[in-house]
Amino acid sequence: MEVIRLSTETQDKPQTPAVLAIGFFDGVHLGHQRVIQEAKQIATDKQLALAVMTFTPHPKEVLMKQPGAVEYLTTMEQKIVIFDECGVDFLYVVEFTKELAKLKPKVFIDRFIIDLNVKHLVSGFDFSYGHKGRGNVHTLVDDAEGHFSVTIVEKFTDQTEKVSSTRIRELLKAGRVDEAQNLLTRPLKTRGTVVHGHKRGRTIGYPTANLAVYESQALPKTGVYYVTALIDGKQVDGMANLGYNPTFEDSKEQVKLEVHFLDYAGDLYGKTVEIEWQQYVREELKFDGIDSLVAQIEQDEQTIRQIILKNKS
Repeated sequence: MEVIRLSTETQDKPQTPAVLAIGFFDGVHLGHQRVIQEAKQIATDKQLALAVMTFTPHPKEVLMKQPGAVEYLTTMEQKIVIFDECGVDFLYVVEFTKELAKLKPKVFIDRFIIDLNVKHLVSGFDFSYGHKGRGNVHTLVDDAEGHFSVTIVEKFTDQTEKVSSTRIRELLKAGRVDEAQNLLTRPLKTRGTVVHGHKRGRTIGYPTANLAVYESQALPKTGVYYVTALIDGKQVDGMANLGYNPTFEDSKEQVKLEVHFLDYAGDLYGKTVEIEWQQYVREELKFDGIDSLVAQIEQDEQTIRQIILKNKS
């Protein structure tokens, strides 16, 4: 897959005829996958390349002037991997700026769809474009002026509720990472660098990797979780605590992520680790002493090992 970055300043653009799936695609969840799969089928039928267009950063960060206001379900790096796995030939990553937001709908179509030699455009039912979102699925055909045809994919529901990035974020806020996984078709992933902490864990027999989480990644609610990670090419099970360490600290300024990897003794300091959130175990608690804390951690470990055994059976 070729990744091509575009902006309002881009002059030379690729001219490969393609079927294009367009959207922000945060999470690349089941609903988004329907749009991409529809485009893929049409590309196959028309014997054209399959392209996807996404944007960075989220329009809310630019229009609301709030950098960091959006917690992304997928980083751009993660999206690139997912699109590649979907069989996409070309990925257009468009820089979302104030200048882009000011473009009239027809100008946006001319510059970013027609100039790319798109022959067929596929979007979700709620796609909008151009200044103040005045372009939408009802204006696409007129703005195309016969240069490309259009397919609109209706909303995708799971039972009776729409599958959306907003719904997935609400599940994460409730700690329901396993349900979010069903809608994403993969676990939520969080990436960070392992840094030095207070090293309390090793004194009680549960050394932890303290992850300095990369900014703007969506996190579930605080608590203890069963997680997994790929370390040195091997999947490792872990017990994660996401929270504020209330037993030892009073501050709630910054959430901390600590992971005790089961049956693993390697040195991870300075390494990048990406964990996958598998299942919520319990809420974060404040203990009155080390003994009660250790007793609970031992119980958490047994609970997680039982989950692992159940998953393998």
